[in-house]
Amino acid sequence: MAKLYFKYGAMNSGKSTLIIQAAHNYEENGMKVALFKPKRDTKGEDMIVSRIGVSRMVDGLISEEENIFQLVKKKYKDATCVLIDEANFLKKEQIDQLMKITNELNIAVICYGIRTDFLTNGFPGSTRLLEIAHVLDEIKTMCRCGRKATYNARYVGDKIVTHGDQIAIDGVDGIRYISLCSKCYEYEIDKEKNSK
Repeated sequence: MAKLYFKYGAMNSGKSTLIIQAAHNYEENGMKVALFKPKRDTKGEDMIVSRIGVSRMVDGLISEEENIFQLVKKKYKDATCVLIDEANFLKKEQIDQLMKITNELNIAVICYGIRTDFLTNGFPGSTRLLEIAHVLDEIKTMCRCGRKATYNARYVGDKIVTHGDQIAIDGVDGIRYISLCSKCYEYEIDKEKNSK
């Protein structure tokens, strides 16, 4: 039976590199993959771009209105695996469509993404994956202090950001993300509040 997987980690944990490697491994063994990312992820346009310089073109960009089940059923039903980058940007209904792909088309679906935004609030896609995925797999990375990083701090310049839209793409408009442990995140937030 095919399964729905959610591989999650903080920013800079290597998710994009891992999804490109997964696609390569399937293809190296003669299997077909369908690789997608949400249209909202404008970084790299129609490419998945890793911070270490590895990149790969996607088979499609998923809009917010896209029915992923119907897309896969019509164009990719011979795939062994569907790979989704930045699954956190998907809607709850689209995550349910991914489960339908595993149940009705018997195709494995592996999603990569982050659990929470820069304010530690869950993304709808990630929250739904945490609720229904068959397999959850944390991809670990470390904070600058050496502890495990689980928070995604948003910065503009050297200043941590404490308000704004949930979605802002890394590298656009001077925005960058730093992975922090909870202790370092709270320290940065408190430092910002006390500077006002």
